[in-house]
Amino acid sequence: MQDFGVDDYSSESDVIIIPSALDFVSQDEMLTPLGRLDKYVASENIFNRQMVARSLLDTLKAVSEDERDCIGVLERVGRLADDSEPSVRAELMEQVPHIAIFCQENRPSIPFAFSKYLLPIVVRYLADQNNQVRKTSQAALLVLLEQELIERGDIETLVCPVLVDLTAPDSNDDVKTEAMAIICKMAPMVGKDITERLFLPRFCEMCCDCRMFHVRKVCAANFGDICSVVGGEATEELLLPRFFQLCSDNVWGVRKACAECFMTVSSSTSQEVRRTKLSSLFISLISDPSRWVRQAAFQSLGQFISTFASPNSVGQYFREGEEGECNCVRSQNRCSHFGHLKGNIDFEWFSFSEGNTPSLYCTASSLAPNSDPSEKEGDYTSTESPYVSPQDNIPEQELYNSFHFWRLPIAEMDLDMELLQQGEMVPEEPPCYVSSSQGKAKASAPVLDRKQLEELIENLEPHIDDPDVKAQVDVLTAALRATTMDSNLEDAFLEEMNCRVVMRNSTLQMHHGDDSELSDSSFSPEDEKKSKHQDVIPQALLDQYLSMTDPSRAQTVDMEIAKHCAYSLPGVAMTLGRQNWHCLRDTYETLASDMQWKVRRTLAFSIHELALILGDQLTAADLVPVFNGFLKDLDEVRVGVLKHLYHFLKLLHQDTRRKYLYQLQEFLVTDNSRNWRFRSELAEQLVLLLELYSGQDVYDYLRPLAFSLCLDRVSSVRWTSYKLVSEIIRKVASCQALLADFLSELVEKFCHSPKWSGRQAFAFICQLAIEDDCVSLEQFSEHLLAPLLQLASDPVANVRVLLAKTIRQSLLEREYFLHSANSHQEALEQTLVALQMDLDKDVKYFASVHPGSTRLSEDAMSTTSSTY
Repeated sequence: MQDFGVDDYSSESDVIIIPSALDFVSQDEMLTPLGRLDKYVASENIFNRQMVARSLLDTLKAVSEDERDCIGVLERVGRLADDSEPSVRAELMEQVPHIAIFCQENRPSIPFAFSKYLLPIVVRYLADQNNQVRKTSQAALLVLLEQELIERGDIETLVCPVLVDLTAPDSNDDVKTEAMAIICKMAPMVGKDITERLFLPRFCEMCCDCRMFHVRKVCAANFGDICSVVGGEATEELLLPRFFQLCSDNVWGVRKACAECFMTVSSSTSQEVRRTKLSSLFISLISDPSRWVRQAAFQSLGQFISTFASPNSVGQYFREGEEGECNCVRSQNRCSHFGHLKGNIDFEWFSFSEGNTPSLYCTASSLAPNSDPSEKEGDYTSTESPYVSPQDNIPEQELYNSFHFWRLPIAEMDLDMELLQQGEMVPEEPPCYVSSSQGKAKASAPVLDRKQLEELIENLEPHIDDPDVKAQVDVLTAALRATTMDSNLEDAFLEEMNCRVVMRNSTLQMHHGDDSELSDSSFSPEDEKKSKHQDVIPQALLDQYLSMTDPSRAQTVDMEIAKHCAYSLPGVAMTLGRQNWHCLRDTYETLASDMQWKVRRTLAFSIHELALILGDQLTAADLVPVFNGFLKDLDEVRVGVLKHLYHFLKLLHQDTRRKYLYQLQEFLVTDNSRNWRFRSELAEQLVLLLELYSGQDVYDYLRPLAFSLCLDRVSSVRWTSYKLVSEIIRKVASCQALLADFLSELVEKFCHSPKWSGRQAFAFICQLAIEDDCVSLEQFSEHLLAPLLQLASDPVANVRVLLAKTIRQSLLEREYFLHSANSHQEALEQTLVALQMDLDKDVKYFASVHPGSTRLSEDAMSTTSSTY
């Protein structure tokens, strides 16, 4: 291979020397921060200018000690703002919020820097020709407003006028739409005064923009937020006429947006307007030609109905709190649903972490039925609420309104007098025992002729699958056959048959509870229809809501319409009140037996909320059967009732609640054995359930579950179960016999376990029992100390490590074990000395020192092995 020298291909003067990167670094290091900024701001390389914008905050921090240099940096930002490259301007906007925060924190040394140098750029970019720059500036503006980094005066003088100008009729279409969206999002941040003075006129004008449906759609989508800001008076006088126009817009997307925000709009109006005007408007959306509009309307129907909730309904009282929050105060042993109000009645809907089911924000709760007010109530507060008393909030003329029956104090009522006033006399004996001497005319049971019997049987036959209905059909059929008997026997026989029918109907009505107006199966279709009537909300709305379970709705509106019905049912039930539960009972039962598991899952997650609304009697009659069905359902459904098992069982009578002790073990069996979160949730619920049962019941039924869960393959399940066992110790500690038996089994199953994980679990439980004061130190020393100290010779180091931590962090912290007269002191000291000489360095470390930063929960997660 020929070797070419330099002279072979060039002269010495032609040699090109390429500078290394180190040369650039050395040159930059010699420049001041402002010098480097000047150098790269003027660079022809777009990437360099982008890097300058990205490093502005770092440059500002580097010169933060010198006020003049800080101002110099901000002045150079103006040069970047004029950059012709959109990517540079967009990068600059992304840094503005961070720079603004820095300026605010260093305000003494950089006075008014943001307002003077950065805010004008943000506002100017709102009209930038490049879409990316506009979007970035809009996002930056909203962040600045949310973080309250813009002075109110600057908002009114610098920001708002520009936005209003950008929505002028001659403005660019895209810019106009985006500016209107920013105005709508700003309104809740800037408040009623600025919104009403500066934004509202233009907003009303844009609602009627006949050329740009995109602008109308933005207005419709944000209509509720604007109503909430400006209040009821401006809403009814200025906004509602525009809302009616938008609801009848020729573009279905605008009408759909109206349906989606209907609840918020309704919350800003009076009850009269809501009932007389908005209801008919909403019905028009439900029957809209567009399927998408109908779908959105049905999804909003339950929430719209909830805005009809009266402060008087079901014995609840509302009182305005700070920032529009409304506190709900419950009456003794009665409950209603919850409200979080903005404006008039704006229920804020939340979803559970699982199940997509509604829950309304609650500030107070009721006692469990038949419970002692002095008992611990968990997450629920006492009924003697500090917020408000009923008399403080109800006019004198309304004190004895039927809505307020469950007020404090409960009104004294003479039941017999009430019956006399209603003209209902209770017979001294059943009508079928009337003597023959009194004659047929005096018999209480009406005599039915052959035609009437045939009609009754015909009406009942479609429901023959119901055992109760079948029994009635049998009786009526026998009565029908009796019509062919001898005329001398006919009247007496029919009288007896009719008497049995009447008594059977009375029994069925008693089964549904005194407050139930649900018709018996023998009622005619007209009676069935009447049973759905109420006077709380417009009947047309309720009829539409009840139709959501109609299979035809799934075909013509939304395949998941039943799920939306289930989602909003607690809010609708709260609005109607328990006195109108008969209107919803059939719908609830239909949803509970829906073939789609997502529908049943939604109900399962909210059944405890519904129980709070309905009270103990209706819960026992109508919810307990559904609850029992959910317990045997798919895991996806079962987890709903499991997650709120304590809250539901707490509302039941003690005898009914006790029956579920036999079924708790069924939760250990799941469709998928790897569903460890199911078992973890069970362990957490069992901790709460200890409160509801006696020590003997806990020992008999919850003890086996707790021990089983302590042996779970997953560490997080085991850890929760250790807590459960320690709380069981607390529960049975008052009974020496139960405590001794429980601790003896604990030692046998865990301390003497052939598996090291079981022995380690024993140490964890001992540590928890001591730290949480679940057992007295005397009882602990008598039953658990000696077995615990035997673990010092355990062959597994992890067990000895935990023993060392337990002695150091828990036992030796108690003066009881340090007293010289204590007989256990010597054993503790000898065990500690042995652990300090252990061959394992971790055991030796934890036995020798007391690591203050180590916490028990950290020990559990770091020391306990896990399958996952």
